[in-house]
Amino acid sequence: MMAKTFLFLFIAVPLLALSPTGCTKLVLRSSPELFDHLTQALFEECDPGMAQSAMPAELKILEGLSKSDPENSRLLTTLCMGYAGYALLYVEDEDAGRASELYLRSKNFGIRAMGPEARILDGPAPTLEDTHRALSQIGAAEVEALLWTAMAWNSWVRLNLDKPTALAQSASAQACLDRVLEIQADFFHGVPYILKGATLAAKPGLLGGDLPGAKACFEQALKQTERHFFLAQYYYARYYAVSVQDKALFLSLLKEVASGAPDDLKSVCLINAVMQKKARKLMARAEDLFI
Repeated sequence: MMAKTFLFLFIAVPLLALSPTGCTKLVLRSSPELFDHLTQALFEECDPGMAQSAMPAELKILEGLSKSDPENSRLLTTLCMGYAGYALLYVEDEDAGRASELYLRSKNFGIRAMGPEARILDGPAPTLEDTHRALSQIGAAEVEALLWTAMAWNSWVRLNLDKPTALAQSASAQACLDRVLEIQADFFHGVPYILKGATLAAKPGLLGGDLPGAKACFEQALKQTERHFFLAQYYYARYYAVSVQDKALFLSLLKEVASGAPDDLKSVCLINAVMQKKARKLMARAEDLFI
């Protein structure tokens, strides 16, 4: 399905490029299901290598389309999700600096997708008061864009906790995640709980870390998906188990992922397959991670 979607984009985009801007915008606005199909095809792909090869080209095609329709929230949300997902799945473990740049790009698309009321979040250090004011105007219709924006922003903060700019934005980034939890905590297989757990476990206590709270979030995520979404186990092991130095929990969670079937939850087969590979690599580092 992913290959068919890419083929459609490969054929359609040159044709759209030859059309007047207004015609291109009309086609994009009349075909919102295209972006839903693209997202579905991406997450259902069980071959991580195929997805890794296809994603950069697809993202650049969509970015090109956004030039013709810069206010298309559906398109902007897809770009936000795509860049955040690509950074998380394929870049973060290999190149934290590049992943940080991709997360910021994702955040920018997400803020644009949520409309003018969210633009204050794009400043270098929005105050918490301004952040809460903007988030109060964001509801269920924007929850998908807000989720991926929160993922990108909190991931960027997590990778840059040694930088003053990241520390200055930490509270606002977490407020975005908390707003997702208020609107729809179970959105996309409990990802809001997973992200909240990782955020609370990764931060020191003085910066808002909360290990018991992190554990509760991860357990809620596992319960929600009946342990079929491996991102929960992987983040639980990587951030919580390492922080509390619980090697038995660490190994138990990662072995569960390594021996699981990624397509048990077909709608996130790609994420599961990548987490399975990451789990095996992380298990190999156990002796270095525990005293």
